[in-house]
Amino acid sequence: MADNRVARGIVLVPCLLLGGAFIATAVWGQGAAAENRTLAASIGSGLVLAGLLAQWRSSDESTVTKQDGPESNP
Repeated sequence: MADNRVARGIVLVPCLLLGGAFIATAVWGQGAAAENRTLAASIGSGLVLAGLLAQWRSSDESTVTKQDGPESNP
């Protein structure tokens, strides 16, 4: 399967935004959110980690192009 930078960006942005929101809720949550701090922190960390793992795959493999034989000059 080809490496697609746009698809990786589509995965990265929502994961980071939602992960950040869950982590912020864990840190600054009040009331009912205070009871679920560990759950919110673990979900947020998992989302951030998933977004970063989507970017981790190197794109070096997909940029390699097949070269033709030696150039022939007519």
